[in-house]
Amino acid sequence: MAEYPALDLRFRVDSSTAPLQDLLYAALDDYQPLAVQELDAADGWRVFFRTADGRDAAALALASFSAHGLGAIQSLAVPDEDWARRSQAGLTAITVGRITVAPPWDVAATRAADQIQIVIDPSMGFGTGHHQTTRLCLALLQSIPVRDRRLIDIGTGSGVLALAGWALGARPVTALDNDPDAIQNARENLAANGAGAAIDLRCEELGDFAGGGADVITANLTAAVLITHADRLRALVAPGGAMIVSGFGPSEQPDVVRAFGLELAGERTEGEWAAALLHG
Repeated sequence: MAEYPALDLRFRVDSSTAPLQDLLYAALDDYQPLAVQELDAADGWRVFFRTADGRDAAALALASFSAHGLGAIQSLAVPDEDWARRSQAGLTAITVGRITVAPPWDVAATRAADQIQIVIDPSMGFGTGHHQTTRLCLALLQSIPVRDRRLIDIGTGSGVLALAGWALGARPVTALDNDPDAIQNARENLAANGAGAAIDLRCEELGDFAGGGADVITANLTAAVLITHADRLRALVAPGGAMIVSGFGPSEQPDVVRAFGLELAGERTEGEWAAALLHG
């Protein structure tokens, strides 16, 4: 039976630790984690890695984060190669405006003519629709015109936002992620929704991506990643275009918006999470 090297990181998971969570996301990115899951008791994260060496190096790097509120760090090996699917087996469909995101086992047999159904098979690609940031991005995406406009989804994960833009009429659509596992999950989801040939799916680092001039950019990342790459992301937006960003808390939003130097045209919050609509 396959085992996945993982770390359990203990800290209080709420808005009070948003700065710590941003620091953790930014630090973990250097070690290419497969996935980050909140622990059932909401007292930390379980982070999965490709290799034990990557996990152990990450543990050493994070040891100094105790000064920022990080508690115990536990290394472990999680058995069963199907852990991601099993952990999400209880998910049901969620609806945001005209868009319903459903796992394969909760697909509606019928729906209203103006409703859109996107089927997402839960895996290691972030974006089942159940996280607040995904829902916030889906809401903002439906608040702007996207039909016949070029859309680029940065950090596509499961492909859900790229699929939503495509279903709303965006053309052409490009989906970018640097994680091969996320790309594989996205490829399967695109095919399941009839968009396999319609969406340009790329496994690339943002810095290597040569595209630009998009009318709509979606980027559901973290505050630290958005701020770090703000110049590159802003350069992808065509004059008069729009950018939807999320993955941060309301208290972090001013810093994110300031980093982009674009007009704040709309915002949404849900619980401890926020999203912003920026205009070029």
